[in-house]
Amino acid sequence: MKKLITAIILTTFVLTLFTGCSKKQSADNSLNYIKSKGQLVVGLDDSFPPMGFKDDKGQIAGFDIDLAKEAAKRMGVKAVFKPVDWDGVLMSLNNKDIDLIWNGLTITDERKQKIDFSKPYLNNSQVIVVNASSSYNSKNDFSNKTIGVQLGSSSEEALNKDSGFTKSLKEIRKYSNNTEALMDLSAGRIDAVVIDEVVARYYMQKKPDTYKILNDNFGKESYGVGIRKSDTSFKTELDKVLDDMKKDGTADKISEKWFGKSIIVK
Repeated sequence: MKKLITAIILTTFVLTLFTGCSKKQSADNSLNYIKSKGQLVVGLDDSFPPMGFKDDKGQIAGFDIDLAKEAAKRMGVKAVFKPVDWDGVLMSLNNKDIDLIWNGLTITDERKQKIDFSKPYLNNSQVIVVNASSSYNSKNDFSNKTIGVQLGSSSEEALNKDSGFTKSLKEIRKYSNNTEALMDLSAGRIDAVVIDEVVARYYMQKKPDTYKILNDNFGKESYGVGIRKSDTSFKTELDKVLDDMKKDGTADKISEKWFGKSIIVK
């Protein structure tokens, strides 16, 4: 009987050890998988300048695009960009339609429940953009007015959290992308757009004297790369690559190209 009990205990120990090793190996396979297939599939909204968008030649370009290309190069793979429905981007990641999300993705507690994030690389805030000729100056000026926002964005989330402000509005009009929202703003079909500050600054550079940003905002936030919770070895490698790009000045140069200065989080 003692031999039988000993055998059972030993078998249980071996199985437990094997299971633990299998889990560890599974967690570590994400980086090996990326390197073995030779490419990194990046999910993005391709109408989100300056983070990721189609340029005049129809090529995907942008700040995040340049960062992703450099990171992939340092990992020894090629970055491949796949436009996805932003409202379902987290599902696309967890369904393995894409390998990561790199497109001005705000780190939020709600998203952390579903996915993991790289270290922050950029700070941002959600701001109110109005036409330059308008008389709006603060949140208090939008009672019974119509606000535009991108569906499924952190802008929408930030707006919804300010219940006092949203209850005062006539309507929150939702768009598939920021470009459409800003076009309606220019045409006078809506009164303002809630949008990422880095995006707003980019449009204001492209079209001077068209828009203005109000001082009131919906709080500060940080951007990170969206990664599956199971892809721990890939996350570790990506964080290391991002740290290296910050330390050697590469990230600063990319930021200066798109924003005229470095706004990289060190």
